[in-house]
Amino acid sequence: MTAVGDRWTGGDDYDAYVGRWSRGVAAQFVDWLEIPPARRWVDVGCGTGALAATILARAAPESVVGVDPSAAFVAHAASAIADPRARFQEGGAASLPLEDHWAAAVASGLVLNFVADLGAALREMVRVAQQRAIVAGYVWDYAGEMQLIRRFWDAAVDLDPTAAAKDEGVRFPICAPEPLRHAFEGAGLEAVEVRPIEVPTVFREFDDYWAPFLTGVGPAPGYAAGLDEASRNRLRERLRATLPTKPDGSIHLVARAWAVRGQTPEAPA
Repeated sequence: MTAVGDRWTGGDDYDAYVGRWSRGVAAQFVDWLEIPPARRWVDVGCGTGALAATILARAAPESVVGVDPSAAFVAHAASAIADPRARFQEGGAASLPLEDHWAAAVASGLVLNFVADLGAALREMVRVAQQRAIVAGYVWDYAGEMQLIRRFWDAAVDLDPTAAAKDEGVRFPICAPEPLRHAFEGAGLEAVEVRPIEVPTVFREFDDYWAPFLTGVGPAPGYAAGLDEASRNRLRERLRATLPTKPDGSIHLVARAWAVRGQTPEAPA
């Protein structure tokens, strides 16, 4: 589920960038949903499979279907998760390849802000959910405490004010409590709740932080990869000077996501 101009093709590169941190968010998210065991789940925009793997490990599902438009991510998830309860297939958020009222839980991790028509995607998620099922998702708090990305854009904009237009905190206003609540209620969901989820992100040294930005996978790495060498070096050194570095060289930040859930209504009698 990608926005125009963003590249999402390398599963290993994505994992080094934010995938490794998303697992901690996924664990808290799945526990928060409190879906009973032996239920069917859908993972919309499954990417490399971090959320699907967490559902399998923590929710004892009957099955999980992961859907993503990226063939590379679908292949990565399928090869990484050898569990007979899981299957992965290509498809878009606004046209899920599943029948009506199929799942007890329809979830999306770090994807909703990239969907071109969020309203259409949420209506589709509601369509494949059973009555009184849970539809939920989480997105990074780009404008606030998703610090590894926030620090990057703050440094980039200091050096080049035109970079502000590419900043995810600017591009994705949906990534905040009230817009998420409004979108879920607008899709007909009931008892909508929004909560923060925070996980620590500890980098061994500066290169552990910086190297993923050179892959071009995702908006911020795409920006870094598109710079000329001199500009990229200036950005690197600005980050090296401004990140909170411990005496041992490690960098301790926090990644915050906003999680949202709602319940589908009962069908009219």
